[in-house]
Amino acid sequence: MEDSREILKKIRRLELRTRGRVEAAFSGQYRSVFRGRGMNFEEVREYQPGDEVRTIEWNVTARFGEVRGEAYVKKFTEERELTVLLVVDVSGSGDFGSVNHSKRELAAEVACVLAFSAIRNNDKVGLLLFSDRVELYIPPMRGRRHALRIVREILFFEPKSRGTDLAGALERLNRVLHRRGVVFLFSDFQSNEFARQLGFTARRHDLVALPLVDPREETLPNVGTVRLEDAETGEIFEVATSSRPVREAYQKAVEERATALQREFRRQQVDSITLRTDRDWVPALQNFFKNRETRMGARI
Repeated sequence: MEDSREILKKIRRLELRTRGRVEAAFSGQYRSVFRGRGMNFEEVREYQPGDEVRTIEWNVTARFGEVRGEAYVKKFTEERELTVLLVVDVSGSGDFGSVNHSKRELAAEVACVLAFSAIRNNDKVGLLLFSDRVELYIPPMRGRRHALRIVREILFFEPKSRGTDLAGALERLNRVLHRRGVVFLFSDFQSNEFARQLGFTARRHDLVALPLVDPREETLPNVGTVRLEDAETGEIFEVATSSRPVREAYQKAVEERATALQREFRRQQVDSITLRTDRDWVPALQNFFKNRETRMGARI
């Protein structure tokens, strides 16, 4: 385990590296594509030309309008405050990375950007780490120090288990997050039977899935017979990578799994951003914000 000074240095470097990207790449977009919980009643005032007829407050109009000859309307303001929850898979497969960093480190960097975007807009942000159990839950709060704690936990938390239970994590999320929030789900989705809970969560919250992908997991290199260990179960098995049918079957299975996952996201109306350890994540996030802005503008 690294000492506390080295941990603080890493977190500080990550904060500095991502701060510029928050300000330059996502300025204004975060606020425009994620809405608050609704509208708050502010006051009753006299009707003015152009006001919506449906905002007329009939009880007040009946009480005072007859005397003054005026109608009265309700004035509302948007409730901007959001509750953001970062849900991060810390199972054994997240430690894998064949390029510059692991899938978990990639998740931490993007989560850091989202956490600081939330804080800049005075939103609350919380964290749920899961393996085949909920490893840690930090309730949503505001403030820079709180966000730094969240980043520290994503980077350095040591899970008790290495398996994955995505359905269980989503079930816990829906128990602790009572009001509608924005949920960012970071995982490589190497879990079974989570579609039902995914759909339930998407109906209750604004759910954005962020699949984590490493290129070495997509293809088998031709390096002869090798012994591989499953990062989550510890199972060891031999694979004849020199066999073309074996390599082709593996790649086909990976492609089918990725296609099925995207199909499930579309079926459950879940937005998704694929994050790869071999590519800059900024364009992927920018495209997501741009497409979502366009889609929301078309609905108005």
